[in-house]
Amino acid sequence: MTTEPRTFPPRPLRDVKATYARQASCPSYFAQVVVDFEPWEQGVEFEVADTSGVPGWPADWVSELHEAFGSGVREELADLAPGTTVAVAVVLRSIKVHEVDSNSLAFRHAGRLAVRNALVEAYGPPPRPRRNRACRSAAVRHPAQGADRAGGRAGRWRWRWRWRWR
Repeated sequence: MTTEPRTFPPRPLRDVKATYARQASCPSYFAQVVVDFEPWEQGVEFEVADTSGVPGWPADWVSELHEAFGSGVREELADLAPGTTVAVAVVLRSIKVHEVDSNSLAFRHAGRLAVRNALVEAYGPPPRPRRNRACRSAAVRHPAQGADRAGGRAGRWRWRWRWRWR
């Protein structure tokens, strides 16, 4: 199987959306971006549109979020498969922030997600690994999967009730 060298992006990709939201506990993270990926010269060129400001936030805070987003995009593009030529202009169209949960780490992750979403839009989803069911051994099963320490199917119900009522 031969693979031909490919260039990212193969065509202009408009309005690629990426949302990074982790609200499990403190600290929480939130970042939402809309990005355009356009074919350009060799390398990565990052631009910010005039519409990507945030009302009520100081300009230096917003520029810090933009820089974090750009570093996330560059990190993800550096991790592409060998043979992929990166020649892209990334235009950050808009951002949405949360007054408490938005920070530079959230926007760095949003940059990585934006590149992944653009790759899916350009080339389709990555192939899923095939699951080999023949490799599973009964000796290495978790108690909740059917066999107790003593063995047998009755152990499954014993474990289920034990975990449910504790």
